[in-house]
Amino acid sequence: MGRFVKYALAACCAVLLGAQAPDQVPAVYTQSSDLQRIVVVRLKYGTDMLDGLEQAVAREKIKNAVVLSGFGSVTAYHVHVVGNTTFPPKDIFTKAGGPYDLLTVSGLIMGGRVHAHITLATPQRVIGGHLEAGTSVFTFTNISLAVVSDSVDLSRNDDWKWH
Repeated sequence: MGRFVKYALAACCAVLLGAQAPDQVPAVYTQSSDLQRIVVVRLKYGTDMLDGLEQAVAREKIKNAVVLSGFGSVTAYHVHVVGNTTFPPKDIFTKAGGPYDLLTVSGLIMGGRVHAHITLATPQRVIGGHLEAGTSVFTFTNISLAVVSDSVDLSRNDDWKWH
């Protein structure tokens, strides 16, 4: 197959998948914003972590934020991780019950949408991934959010098609 045909085929697939040509996407993309405020969210026993975080974001009218930290414990978790190394990415979902310490919460709030990752531990292992509904708080969970300007466009920060 000729080089032009390969390039044309790749470009057509990129358009169909919504991806941009690699030379149109910067290798390093940065944005700056002043810190507007810090919001500390506490979730109680039995609260779904993702739902509770989404409620807090809505209640506090947060459009954009950086998840600074999070800690606590859970009685069940539900996460997904990337399961392949080619596009499109395929997610592998894992859920389990039992006592887990919540070691970290990280991520972004982008246009009011929560994209959070968690790290959990037992005495025997550590597990983590993208936070999904079904992760239930045990003792408590505290999550700190650094709210940034509404004018910052974070919409592409987790867009796998922008590669």
